[in-house]
Amino acid sequence: MADVSIRPGLVIPEAELSWRFSRSSGPGGQGVNTTDSRVELSWDLAGSDLLSPGLKARAVERLAGRLVTGVLTITASEHRSQLRNREAAEARLASVVAAAVAPPPRARRATKPTRGSVERRIAEKKRRGQVKRGRRGDVD
Repeated sequence: MADVSIRPGLVIPEAELSWRFSRSSGPGGQGVNTTDSRVELSWDLAGSDLLSPGLKARAVERLAGRLVTGVLTITASEHRSQLRNREAAEARLASVVAAAVAPPPRARRATKPTRGSVERRIAEKKRRGQVKRGRRGDVD
């Protein structure tokens, strides 16, 4: 197909991608047994020089469960046509790699609840208690 754009300034060249096609299960009518519509898209993340060492380390760490000897493989077989499965695999590869190289989120700073929110919470608890107390029958 073509190069896979991850984000601006980061594009996986077509030469680094490897495609495999096989018969897909699922819908397809009479042609399901003759067409190779299932797509496997592989990219050698560990062997690629595309990412800087820091980004590569972050991606390898985050994708550790999905990598097999440093290779990331994406499978697509949800569409009947090979072309649409290729497009789906490219889009999925782009989103997986983009999430893997994204900077970590900012650390949350702990804050104390405001006095007003504490008072509102306690007032609501007291009101609920009054409602439940009102539902009780006279047990003597």
